[in-house]
Amino acid sequence: MPELKPIVLVTGASAGLGAALAAAFAERGHSLVLVARREAQLESVADGIAARGLARPRCVALDLTLPDAGERLARTLQDLGLEPEIVVNNAGFGLLGQAASLDRARQLAMVDLNVRIATDLSLRFVDSLARHKGGILNVASVLGFVPGPGMAVYHATKAYLVSFSLALGQELKAQGVRVTALCPGPVDTEFSVRAKGFLSRKLTRGVDRVVREGVEGFLRGDAVVIPGRNNKVLSMLPRFLPRSVVLAIIGASKREKIEH
Repeated sequence: MPELKPIVLVTGASAGLGAALAAAFAERGHSLVLVARREAQLESVADGIAARGLARPRCVALDLTLPDAGERLARTLQDLGLEPEIVVNNAGFGLLGQAASLDRARQLAMVDLNVRIATDLSLRFVDSLARHKGGILNVASVLGFVPGPGMAVYHATKAYLVSFSLALGQELKAQGVRVTALCPGPVDTEFSVRAKGFLSRKLTRGVDRVVREGVEGFLRGDAVVIPGRNNKVLSMLPRFLPRSVVLAIIGASKREKIEH
């Protein structure tokens, strides 16, 4: 069997944080495969990376919410003679509103994208990650540290991703595979527009800072990276405040955004 070429696999790479993370790894000399639904946007991101004199990423247009998305992606990489040395699970989205009022199918699709596919791709390529002493960068959120009335399912998916990343990192440490949960607050990207600007602007950080801290933390082997002092404080609220107070604070911030 011919040797497979190692690549960095980046999901949700058609815009925003995913595109910026892809560029950051390309600048470090990695070959990339970019994955998202929107083929034209993916190609545009790849063109932008190539225009900077870097190796042009390959693009795979794929709806990751499909039940067999992980298998399709694995077959595509195999056919191309590629295997991941690093997996960046960035694909995800959020919905603002009361869980009982939001479209149930859309919320289940959110669980599929934020949780199921991230779990699938984290586990599917462990052998190749171990061969290359690579790792997994899971883009979670500082909101994963607190329950979120007004974005209940989104907060829960990110809480899962934080917990999963910490445990998986401990399990894979002996194989030389690092796992990092990147937990930003709101970021100035297309995603924050879709999520309708949740939480205070005081928590927002620029995409360049989030990417820099996230990639550097991953390369150091940090288990969790939380960019920004205010976001670190938010992540610690459940340790120091009663649950009812935390729920009231987070719920009030969401109601303000809904009303405005």
